[in-house]
Amino acid sequence: MTSQAQSIIGVRIRVRGLVQGVGFRPHVWRLAREYRLAGLVKNDGAGVEIEVWGLGSDLVAFQTALKSEAPPLARISSISDRPIDGPPPVTEFSIVESASGNISTGIVPDAATCPECLAEIVDPLDRRFGYAFSNCTHCGPRLSIIRSIPYDRPNTSMGSFQMCEACSREYEDPGDRRFHAQPNACPECGPHIWLEDRRGRITCADPLDHAASMIGQGAIVAIKGIGGFHLACDATNNDAVNELRLRKKRAAKPLALMAASIEQIGRYCRVSEPEEALLKDRAAPIVLLEKKTGELANGTAPGQDRIGFMLPYTPLHHLLMARLANPAVMTSGNLSDEPQATGNADARERLSQIADLWVMHDREIVNRLDDSVMRVDKSGPQILRRARGLAPEPVQLHGLFEDAPPVLALGGELKSTFCLLRRGEAVLSQHMGDLEDAAVRADYRKNLTLYRDIFRFDPEVIAVDVHPDYASSRQGRALADETGAVLVTVQHHHAHLASVLAEHRIEPGDDHCLGIVLDGLGFGDDGTIWGGELLVGGYDGYERVAHFNPVALPGGDLTMREPWRNTVAHLGAAFGEEWMSRLAQTPLASRLSEKPLTIVGQMIDKGVNAPLSSSAGRLFDGVAAALGVCFDRQHYEGQAAMEMEAMARPHIDTCGHYPVAIDVGETAVLSWAPLWRGVIDDLQNGVEAGVIAARFHTGLSTALARLAEQIVAERGLSRVVLSGGVMQNRILLEQLHDELQRRGLEVLVHRLVPANDGGLSLGQSAVAATCCR
Repeated sequence: MTSQAQSIIGVRIRVRGLVQGVGFRPHVWRLAREYRLAGLVKNDGAGVEIEVWGLGSDLVAFQTALKSEAPPLARISSISDRPIDGPPPVTEFSIVESASGNISTGIVPDAATCPECLAEIVDPLDRRFGYAFSNCTHCGPRLSIIRSIPYDRPNTSMGSFQMCEACSREYEDPGDRRFHAQPNACPECGPHIWLEDRRGRITCADPLDHAASMIGQGAIVAIKGIGGFHLACDATNNDAVNELRLRKKRAAKPLALMAASIEQIGRYCRVSEPEEALLKDRAAPIVLLEKKTGELANGTAPGQDRIGFMLPYTPLHHLLMARLANPAVMTSGNLSDEPQATGNADARERLSQIADLWVMHDREIVNRLDDSVMRVDKSGPQILRRARGLAPEPVQLHGLFEDAPPVLALGGELKSTFCLLRRGEAVLSQHMGDLEDAAVRADYRKNLTLYRDIFRFDPEVIAVDVHPDYASSRQGRALADETGAVLVTVQHHHAHLASVLAEHRIEPGDDHCLGIVLDGLGFGDDGTIWGGELLVGGYDGYERVAHFNPVALPGGDLTMREPWRNTVAHLGAAFGEEWMSRLAQTPLASRLSEKPLTIVGQMIDKGVNAPLSSSAGRLFDGVAAALGVCFDRQHYEGQAAMEMEAMARPHIDTCGHYPVAIDVGETAVLSWAPLWRGVIDDLQNGVEAGVIAARFHTGLSTALARLAEQIVAERGLSRVVLSGGVMQNRILLEQLHDELQRRGLEVLVHRLVPANDGGLSLGQSAVAATCCR
């Protein structure tokens, strides 16, 4: 007896990360019972604290299982322990409440329906059979329903639904997977759905049966989801898809699709094992997949060789898709460029000229969440839009950032996000859209208030883009004045560089590298517009060592919408006043003859509304327009480049490449006259447009790799990072990645945040934290 008592030891264990509201305390309780341990577990402001006594071997096994068998939604950032002196004060193991209640250290992302809940809703003998709002601690809504902390039911949109006796028993039982599942509900006590048309409610036995039937007949149905309304129609029905585009005023941008299963997706797209795993992930993102020839409507993704599919991620979606014979378009419920509708009244009004029917429910969507978008490259998954299922999961930074002051970074103007950096981790908001729209700005301010409340965050430092007129920069300056926080301005492309370093947990001091940052437009620190940049530096600063040749933007913002303007400017920069004569015998000459070339030429010559820019995005637009791609207009950002990429893909391995001139000086300049000569020669010789597009891509990646090799050799570097919106071009990214690796360089690309401006706030926060440490 004495020997046994002496072998009992006590340990206090601290678990940090996303470990509240995910079933972590009952997980600890079950393990403690399994290993015959005594003690307690509780939530507190820093995570989960465990006091536990038992045999040494059992404690070792218990601590190992804490992480290896953690609940699906838990994200553990660290586990630490220290001994407890003295015998155990209790003989059992219990879950106790924190002294101040359920203090939250953060909110986990909304999660796709787990296998257990899915099994229940399709089981005729289960009390949740056919129930559209089933969830547990392993799945269901989180960020989309929370109003404030602590994260408990009264502070969510489930507060108006009182749990029935059966649900309350589940909620209070540590052995049940619904223990403290705040959105827990059933048909007796929870939210419910109904169907409406433009005249009001429709009486029917099964709203989802009726909605599915109408979709099958060609109707457009608005469906209230977890983070906003979708607009759905049959993805194989050309007339329905074309009508949806017409009503939604979305002329060309690809539409997201939802399928009932991987097998159904496989009829229309090639799906690799990594892509299947991504589709089935708890985040359930839209995944871009290679199209097969099939029966999808032509209007789902015009001009593209990839299409975005997702699987059902709520019980409502599972129940609807099981009733449909075909995949469904599942695009955001809005007019083009507006924020997604979230409220019932809002959807009735804003979608009244689009939808034929509405699938409504009475659980409020508190926080708007678009669907996340991802793809799988040769080097791994890449996030294109970080929203539902991914935000607000924190990005862990290098340990040296733990001592940095709290930083709030406000992001950019497009694809807006903001970032809260504290204690060595960065919390990025969900994607909110472009701050040029007043409704998006309102959503941005609302979310900023919510995040500061949820994370009890008072910034000591506020970081903004160096561009003075961005709405995010204005917001940051106002907040700095209001709070007394230090204001730090961060150059746009420096933030892109730093974002890659930050997400790869690169140590400050070991961060010196070459950054190749290619995007549309960003304000340079010399007052000009940058966009094709090679920077040497790290968190604490940079040097612009090379850039694309600055070319005029005749018409300013119009060049982003009318690609032909970039063609004219680039040809003029390459060949001077006689550029038009070089185009003889080409279709391009005929197309350009119908444009106001004299006026555009005068704008460029006089510098009137024609600022110079090193933009990589505008180079892509100019080449695409020369090939007849989106010549007059592109309907969404990146359309010309995306369609040119799809055109190039079949020819990449056999095409050869165009030369690019590199003018070496104190700052190297990539200029395009040799490339444009190749393009024009091929146009005159009748070379297929896809081959020309492929030669352009390969020429650019080859030139960048060659220049990068020279720079790192001169500077004694070994690491190159790739960022910026143009790096979402898969051909360019993969070619450049491979070329640089063949030259023996370490290459870092984005994995946790988008390469576009959606990742900008992470880089801003890392730069500001480093400057103010």
